[in-house]
Amino acid sequence: MPKTVHLIRHGQSTFNAHMSLTGVDPMTFDAPLSPKGELQVETLREAMSARPVDLVVTTPFTRAIQTSLGAFGQRGLPLVVEAMHREHLAASCDVGRSPAILARDFPELDFDHLNDPWWYHRDDHDGPFAEEPQDHVMDRVHRFKGWLASRPERHIAVVGHGTFFWMLTGRFLNNAEVATLEM
Repeated sequence: MPKTVHLIRHGQSTFNAHMSLTGVDPMTFDAPLSPKGELQVETLREAMSARPVDLVVTTPFTRAIQTSLGAFGQRGLPLVVEAMHREHLAASCDVGRSPAILARDFPELDFDHLNDPWWYHRDDHDGPFAEEPQDHVMDRVHRFKGWLASRPERHIAVVGHGTFFWMLTGRFLNNAEVATLEM
């Protein structure tokens, strides 16, 4: 039976806003939504309200969680936190926070299954973060496709990130943009 998957890039984050103005990484780990991003999520909620959704899947990044809760939280849908489709770590915003801190900030969600750290990490790297190798990300892309295919739900909303979705689909989504796939 075919499956409909709505890929949704998170709303604009404070990192995205800063980068668009300056072109310089502000060294903001796990950036939350900006005020513009919060408005984008309101529009997204309205746009998605008539679409059937059986499951919402979000990454553990704050901007994705805020987008998921803002767009779908009022519908009472199951919401799964999954790190497999997290963003390619190439900037400060792609360094996450521990599951314990996320659980404190979002007590309605389950983070117990996440590793700590759940984002790409190398102990032998000096500096604030190590960039994740492309082949590592592509492996996650393939595993995530299999994970989605194995899910019993027919209508899934996946809230995630621009570069990961580009590697998955060949298309770069704008903030709060939706791309719908049939699997």
